[in-house]
Amino acid sequence: MVKDGKRHIDSLKDGRTIYIDGRKVVDVTTDPAFAKSVATSGGFYDYQSAPENLEAMTFVSPKTGDRVSRAWQLPRNPRELVERREALARWARLTCGMVGRSPDHVASTLAGFRMGLPAFRDNDPARAAAVESYFDYARDNDHYLSYVIINPQSDKAKTASGQPDPHLVASIVDEDSAGITIRGAKMLATSGIMANEMLVSGFNALQAGDEAYAFTAMLPVGTKGLTLMSRRSYEQAATSEFDYPLSTRFDENDAVVYFDDVKIPWDHVFVFKDLKMAQAQWHDTRAHVFQNYQCMIRLMVKLQFLLGLARKIAEINNIINYPQVRETLGLLAAKVNNIEALIVAMEAAGEHFNGYYVPNRTMLCTAQVIAQTTYPEVAEAIRTLSGGGMIMVPSSYADFETPETRAIIEKTQRSVATNSEGRVKLMKLAWDAIGSEFGSRHLQYEMFYSGPTFVTRGNSFRFFDWDGVKGFVDGFMAGYGLPEATSLRPAAE
Repeated sequence: MVKDGKRHIDSLKDGRTIYIDGRKVVDVTTDPAFAKSVATSGGFYDYQSAPENLEAMTFVSPKTGDRVSRAWQLPRNPRELVERREALARWARLTCGMVGRSPDHVASTLAGFRMGLPAFRDNDPARAAAVESYFDYARDNDHYLSYVIINPQSDKAKTASGQPDPHLVASIVDEDSAGITIRGAKMLATSGIMANEMLVSGFNALQAGDEAYAFTAMLPVGTKGLTLMSRRSYEQAATSEFDYPLSTRFDENDAVVYFDDVKIPWDHVFVFKDLKMAQAQWHDTRAHVFQNYQCMIRLMVKLQFLLGLARKIAEINNIINYPQVRETLGLLAAKVNNIEALIVAMEAAGEHFNGYYVPNRTMLCTAQVIAQTTYPEVAEAIRTLSGGGMIMVPSSYADFETPETRAIIEKTQRSVATNSEGRVKLMKLAWDAIGSEFGSRHLQYEMFYSGPTFVTRGNSFRFFDWDGVKGFVDGFMAGYGLPEATSLRPAAE
């Protein structure tokens, strides 16, 4: 049977070790710091299992014959790639694009690994077999996966092995016939709280001496010795859904993960002490492309939501007919459309890769570079359009319940487009989207989840067809030269 929300939420009651506010969490599905976000994670599966969505959101597993999320689909042609994208966009719309590590993100990473299996096989057949078998397992169980691929920040001038504490960054400390043992930390386990299993790897450049840090493996979140240290829960701090409509439901959470001599079996190890494969797994397999293609789909939906928010604010404030406001909204619309256009373009200009069809890598890099500046620009425009409107709202929903304060609200919160409740509701939504802790976290997230700008722009430089454009110039220059008379003239002495 296709996975539904109950099945997913029940699977999280696995004895996982999570700490927040100095206490150990007993059950993430009921804890006030996580329960509503966990319910949102179940909502993804309830949506896909609804009879009217089944065909669009799932496909038939080639191994079991059961239906599983299209996040696991390995497209063979442009049509299948677009069908998969449309399913991912529908999932993103459930959360206004606010859940960055929805189940389709790390599933896309694994799909990229699987499509690039020859790169693993050429390097180490045993590790390739682990990738292949684990992909089938995760797909057929329709697992929600998270990952930790960033090192804890300490001395950024030194590599993982050069840190004062050799076990600050998760590394292999032992191996035997059963598997490997890892010790140390990784971050940020976004959505790790509501995931079934976790990928542990690295994206940072490694060098000779870092072999113990050059590994990639999968393990259940409930594994003994694995501890998640959660950041502050925005969900728990929210006073009500009316006051914080996004924070209360879509706080996917982030956590530092510590591995205290955690054992991982060989059939869950994809890379083992291999500096070359630690990098090749991302780019030689197209995993980097496929996972960030998912990011762009989600960001497209999120920007569309924010664009609608900007328009409604202009209408609420009755400034929609100001020429400068129309100019601002027109510019925002073009920037948001640009992300969608790049998604369509990278599909249309995609490539056949090991028998599969994947998005165009150069255009994906272009979208990443543009996205890092587009999101802050949209957020800043919403601030400008709302002015003091997001700040002068009542303290909470409770002010509507007291006759004296409700009367003041009705006098001061006015709009030609809606009543006082409608105005307050919209401005509180806008604040939660860009001004609250939740909103500020999203700004930081969208600016840096692809990496620093020098990384994204470096990838754009790395994968662009420079030979093509240089050849264009060379071809044109080859068609002319010095005038004939000039070329015959003796060189000046």
